[in-house]
Amino acid sequence: MASVRKDIDVGVAPQDVWAALRDFGAVHERVAPGFVTATDLHGDDRIVTFVSGAVVRERLVSADDRRRRLVYRVVESALGLTHHQASVEVVDPGPGATGCRVVWTTDLQPDDLAPVVSELMEHGAVAIARAFAG
Repeated sequence: MASVRKDIDVGVAPQDVWAALRDFGAVHERVAPGFVTATDLHGDDRIVTFVSGAVVRERLVSADDRRRRLVYRVVESALGLTHHQASVEVVDPGPGATGCRVVWTTDLQPDDLAPVVSELMEHGAVAIARAFAG
């Protein structure tokens, strides 16, 4: 199984970043505007539309407020993935530091799609950094 990780330094307080990430239906407004253009909630699923026009269905697996960690999996996509589960975690840099780090990790199969997913995540990481520029 392939794994792709993006570390995104942002200039916003961890609790504010977590509040946006935790808002599962507002990724297009609060987390990655410009990269994600629409989000439509259906229970624990969200239908996400990307700037490319691609549409995926993602399912919320867990949201841990104490750890500031959200896990979701893609249940429908045109990429041909047989497995896709991702976590997004807000890491507090410690006392005296400003901002925080967002750690976005995706485990996927088949492995040969890792470069495609990595490139997509890189575009998402840029949008996330821009949204939380502080």
